[in-house]
Amino acid sequence: MKTLDELGDLRGRRVLVRSDLNVPIEGAPDAPRITDDGRIRASLPTIQALVGKGARVVVVAHLGRPKGAPDPKYTLAPVAARLAELLGAPVAFAADTVGDEARAAVDGLGDGQVALLENLRFNAGETSKDDAERGAFADALVALLGEGGAYVGDGFGAVHRKHASVYDVPQRVPAAVGGLVLAEVEVLRRLTSPERPYAVVLGGSKVSDKLGVIDNLLGVLESGDALLVGGGMLFTFLKSQGLEVGKSLLEEDQLDTVRGYAARAQEKGVRLLLPTDVVVATAFAADADPQVVAADAIPADRLGLDIGPESAQAFADAIRGARTVFWNGPMGVFEMEPYAGGTRAVAQGLADATASGALTVVGGGDSAAAVRALGFDESSFGHISTGGGASLEYLEGKQLPGLTALGA
Repeated sequence: MKTLDELGDLRGRRVLVRSDLNVPIEGAPDAPRITDDGRIRASLPTIQALVGKGARVVVVAHLGRPKGAPDPKYTLAPVAARLAELLGAPVAFAADTVGDEARAAVDGLGDGQVALLENLRFNAGETSKDDAERGAFADALVALLGEGGAYVGDGFGAVHRKHASVYDVPQRVPAAVGGLVLAEVEVLRRLTSPERPYAVVLGGSKVSDKLGVIDNLLGVLESGDALLVGGGMLFTFLKSQGLEVGKSLLEEDQLDTVRGYAARAQEKGVRLLLPTDVVVATAFAADADPQVVAADAIPADRLGLDIGPESAQAFADAIRGARTVFWNGPMGVFEMEPYAGGTRAVAQGLADATASGALTVVGGGDSAAAVRALGFDESSFGHISTGGGASLEYLEGKQLPGLTALGA
């Protein structure tokens, strides 16, 4: 993959930067509020580097999942305002992506100035599975750059998508990898040949979302390593051992698969750590009478919403004893305080491991949101990924279209 320096002198040249600015936004349309600007801040270094080189920076990104047409709910206008605040400089915002406003915004850029175009997914061509339709949209984006244009791929959260701005554009103009994507790939490569002991911590709601990564990582884990399982997916593991899980989330069709994972872990000497206690409640609500019960004594009328305090301590201890830790998925419904204890303990375990010199990686998505929501300093972790889905697909061993297009 080419780096920014390998693009040559960028002064006066238009550079299309594919960033990942897909941040959560709440509030009314006339008073939107970004609740987690982590992805915007992660995109800053590459944009600032290009500004410093005198490039005319054209940032493109997506937000949410609009249906290929403009939708005010998913406008990037609030992101443009926040990006300008963080850059400490104006950011021109175009209310379309390849139309008159986009052309005017790009034409108006001077050296070292930045524009952000409207949500890429307001255009059906961005996500189209038809090569011709997607290619036509890529051509329209490239046309904005004029002679001497270049591309920088820095949206790691989208590199697993075969989208126009991710896959097609970099094949049409000189292209380089941004610092964010480069850092993500370097960390993920270290996770596939880790310093040991290696601890993999998986949570989230469904086992089916993690099948590929569990399967592939079981090939990487060795005797003395550990696989820790929490979140909603833990109940499928418990059920596979013959335990009752009450009204907890359960994927009956994955029971045989989970038994197979447990058998493989045992054969390899990998410690499969499951919770010994869980926090249960009568309903999915903070005030639904939460109680701590043993994992083999979940009442029939209750559902599990977090790992229990005994398990949280055991998980944190296992993490502190590792030299490499990868964590993807919260241990419970961390947004509700009664069910945040497990996730908080795991995050603290990673922070402690980082302080002792271990490589710790928070695998994006809800895990990244959780550490911020729970008040942890981002510097407490070795790396916080901006792309949960992309990280998982990389660790599954899949080819990611955005990296392939950049020469990875």
